[in-house]
Amino acid sequence: MKNFFLLLLSIGLFTACNQTAKHEDHDHDNSSEAITLINGEKWKINEEMKPNITEAEEVLNNYIKANGTDYKTLASELKDKNTALVKSCTMTGESHEELHKWLHPHIELIKELHDAENETEAQEVIAELQKSFSTLHQYFE
Repeated sequence: MKNFFLLLLSIGLFTACNQTAKHEDHDHDNSSEAITLINGEKWKINEEMKPNITEAEEVLNNYIKANGTDYKTLASELKDKNTALVKSCTMTGESHEELHKWLHPHIELIKELHDAENETEAQEVIAELQKSFSTLHQYFE
């Protein structure tokens, strides 16, 4: 009985460690790989996720049009939209993996915006966020 318990414990630990390693690799790989098209076509984003993306892009565009200066609030609003996006995610498979290749760097840009020390730094990150949304539209619909 003691050996059986040890065997079950060992299997449980092995499985948990193996899944943790896969998850860490998954996150690392997605942030460093280039996004690809599927047979030359754009990837589909699930309908329930689209409003969060659209709203985040509108927040950014409205800030730019209004010549906004409160980039900390902008960063906070974009972070909230990304949180909603992640919560609404029901995608699976390859399209999900490809979307994460966009999302992880996008999230990092929002963190950079929040951490910007002045308006000049913030404007540079805002330009990168605009490019990020352009990339999204290039590979996803």
